[in-house]
Amino acid sequence: MLADFMEFSFLRHTFITGILIGLIAPLLGSFIVVRRLSLIADALSHVTLAGIAFGLLLEKRIPVFAIPPLYSGMFFSVIGAVLIEKLRRVYKGFQELAIPVILSGGVGLSVIFISMANGFNTDLFNYLFGSVSAVSKNDFLTIVGISIFVFIVVMIFYKELFTLSFDEVHARVSGIHAKWIHFLFIVLTALVIAASIRIVGVLLVSALMTLPVASSMQIAKGFKQMVLFSIVFGELAVIIGVITGYYLDILPGGTIVMVSIAILFIAMRWKKTSIRTFRRRRESE
Repeated sequence: MLADFMEFSFLRHTFITGILIGLIAPLLGSFIVVRRLSLIADALSHVTLAGIAFGLLLEKRIPVFAIPPLYSGMFFSVIGAVLIEKLRRVYKGFQELAIPVILSGGVGLSVIFISMANGFNTDLFNYLFGSVSAVSKNDFLTIVGISIFVFIVVMIFYKELFTLSFDEVHARVSGIHAKWIHFLFIVLTALVIAASIRIVGVLLVSALMTLPVASSMQIAKGFKQMVLFSIVFGELAVIIGVITGYYLDILPGGTIVMVSIAILFIAMRWKKTSIRTFRRRRESE
């Protein structure tokens, strides 16, 4: 089944990109879920859509100033991430309010840019739902760079991110520069969301950051184990989703999400069965 993916360069780029996204999206998603910021992925994905629509608008109206949509989407996503962090400081008692504000702004800008470009086109449709054949060589190299950067930063600042995720007060007392770590984390999240859009699509990217984590929470016995299982489940969902999407001629974003949901139900069933087995053993003793 992998013959075509190894033979054609564009499919090989897509497959490797999927593997990288399956690694970094659940990796950051584990921290996002623990920090109860699951909806931030939705907000930044819609801001990224605004950036992509802006890039496509420039390509159509002012080709001289055209920016690759992936880069314009990445720029908008980072700006959106910074604004979310600033709004969270403004509304200290209602920090979650920052997310719907930025999400609404992203949707509003997307509608404006799409309208100015005279509606949807094939490229924008691929960004919305993902595509097996949409990853160009430049996109591939950019995503490889982002993946390496994200992985290295998380490994270097793992202890700080872990401490901030579970006990921010203790982290500040311990001398951790919470402000800069928060800023770095949210920028990484923005970059991962922008990178994931080529494979999963704007409307489904948040699922890849949260569903594998939700599945791993059912069976993991610690945070590190949860991160490991999240990555394994994310990789399974992406690989199965991309391959089946190609051979069934359907958009990969939908298949990736449905595989992730199937894994979640299996994990829930596994946990339920394990609990029953444990209770029976205790009763028999």
